[in-house]
Amino acid sequence: MTATARRVVVTGLGMTTPLGGDVRSSWEAALAGTSGAASITDPWIDEVELPITFAAQAAVKAVDVLTRQETKRLDPSAQFSVIAAREAWADAGAPEVDKVRLGSVVGTGIGGIWTLLTAYDTLRQRGARRVLPLTVPMLMANSSTAAVSLEFGAGAGAHTPVSACASGAEAIAYGLEMIRSGRADIVIAGGTEAAIHPLPIASFAAMHAMSTRNEDPQRASRPFDTQRDGFVLGEGAGMLVLEAEEHARARGARIHAELLGAGLSADAHHIAAPEPAGLGVSRAIGDALRAADITAADVVHLNAHATSTPVGDIAEDHGLRLALGDDLEHIAVSATKSMTGHLLGAAGAVESIFTILALRDRLAPPTINVDDIDPDISVDVVRKDPRPLPAQGPLVGLNNAFGFGGHNSSLVFRSV
Repeated sequence: MTATARRVVVTGLGMTTPLGGDVRSSWEAALAGTSGAASITDPWIDEVELPITFAAQAAVKAVDVLTRQETKRLDPSAQFSVIAAREAWADAGAPEVDKVRLGSVVGTGIGGIWTLLTAYDTLRQRGARRVLPLTVPMLMANSSTAAVSLEFGAGAGAHTPVSACASGAEAIAYGLEMIRSGRADIVIAGGTEAAIHPLPIASFAAMHAMSTRNEDPQRASRPFDTQRDGFVLGEGAGMLVLEAEEHARARGARIHAELLGAGLSADAHHIAAPEPAGLGVSRAIGDALRAADITAADVVHLNAHATSTPVGDIAEDHGLRLALGDDLEHIAVSATKSMTGHLLGAAGAVESIFTILALRDRLAPPTINVDDIDPDISVDVVRKDPRPLPAQGPLVGLNNAFGFGGHNSSLVFRSV
């Protein structure tokens, strides 16, 4: 079978998010319009004078799921990835596969920052001899995909896209190509992030990128709203089991959706700000539609990147209008970061799962906290309550993920 003819399906889903410790609880909370944002109560919040004192922390702590040895040997980012990968693998039926035909691709935006900065504190305060020997394997950006590869014996390749907030989506796109090129039959792909730490919070705050609604965390993330003032930092992981369709059907696997195509582009505009006209966004979406061999008229649902930043939401809207034209008016647009916060490198993977579930259940999740839509926003935002999607036939949905550095990713899924 040629690489271009090989169809790729999704047979497993796993996640741990600010809304729940697994797929079911996270999805139920999203449909209910629940916010995962809250004031930070960890002891370190009082050690430094942070201008922002809230975030969307994981609903279930990794230490409550993993063994003590696992938490000692894995950075929190890798802990999340292993938790989500185990759920996804079990959901796929723990398939029997030749290990050299199994791959892992786990993206991250920041990686093992907790390990890095804790080790540096140890070095300065207690000396070089007290630095743990596993520090480098724990802090390196590829530690999450290495942990997944070791867990499942994935020998076809273990890769780590590091493309800021597009990383999780790019990991899925890379997994798609691994299967289509013939390198693998199954790929565990997704993204992870554990960056709710004083330094990233202080840094994002200095950039004026984060919401400052300390007194009202649950209403702070408000994509497309006129009063949006920045994103809410989140954490967690989302993992998908991608599989060649012929391999999945031969073993009688349950198929959640088909991954039709992916589009990637770069703004080449600014290290942090999006290209304002949405040209790069438009190229990524257009390339994804062409790769999927569909048109904009086929799309019924979009999970937007929509971080709740004043300039980012507008740039995405412009890109969507360029790529989708008048068909955009018939697409139900959800911005689930209004509930989960922004999971950085995990966002594209978590939101891909939400896209798949929306197509499966024919129900677009709501965007909360949208009291007054910005007049410059033209998309049809699903607000307050879930919205039914068409009742008949296969449904097509898009997921967008963009990142600092000008990275743009768009993925196309179809229900089965």
